[in-house]
Amino acid sequence: MRVLVIEDEVELGKLVESGLAKAGFAVDRFETKGDGEEALAVADYDALVLDLGLPDGDGLTLLKALRAEGSSLPILVLTARDAPEDRVLGLNGGADDYLMKPFYFDELVARIKALLRRPGQALGARLTLGNLALDTASGQLSVGDAPVPLARRETALVETLLRRQGQVVSKSSLEDSLYAFDQEVTPNAIEVSVHRLRKTLEKAGAEAVIATIRGVGYLMTKAGDHG
Repeated sequence: MRVLVIEDEVELGKLVESGLAKAGFAVDRFETKGDGEEALAVADYDALVLDLGLPDGDGLTLLKALRAEGSSLPILVLTARDAPEDRVLGLNGGADDYLMKPFYFDELVARIKALLRRPGQALGARLTLGNLALDTASGQLSVGDAPVPLARRETALVETLLRRQGQVVSKSSLEDSLYAFDQEVTPNAIEVSVHRLRKTLEKAGAEAVIATIRGVGYLMTKAGDHG
């Protein structure tokens, strides 16, 4: 899953970016409202962490503009503004959650995941296909009752494919979901990750299979469902 962080405090922004990456998110971080708006225009995000006090404008203006456009992107406001009226303005402006600085980092991650578990959002509590199951809160994949260890990137890959099971997912869509702007993506990175995931699922006896649709992308289905 991909998260956009707009935070002008450089060191804090780096800490948030690093921590979210360790939690399994692909993260793009920017320090101005303008750069954040450009990122939102060209990439699809699962959540936005937004500071209100930005050097080129108020984050609240961006928040209201997104909601006025009909965006349902989960937005967590991260700010030092501690007056009750500021929290009311943020929530009334369309924020889904509001976290004060300084904050406990694990709480930030928990709040983002809670937003993504809401109906219609990116993070369901448990995804299944045949005897394959992924607990998205812990990142634990299992086949039947047996846990299947995966690298972080492969966990993100299987989650993306499970969320769109029965649908063809393009290579470019997978790259957008798994990699941030500043991460180098080798030409065969997705192919290598899919190959490793396939081998892992086969070895574990999973009923889910990943089919390659040449020239289009990848399709995760239950074994025997795809001709």
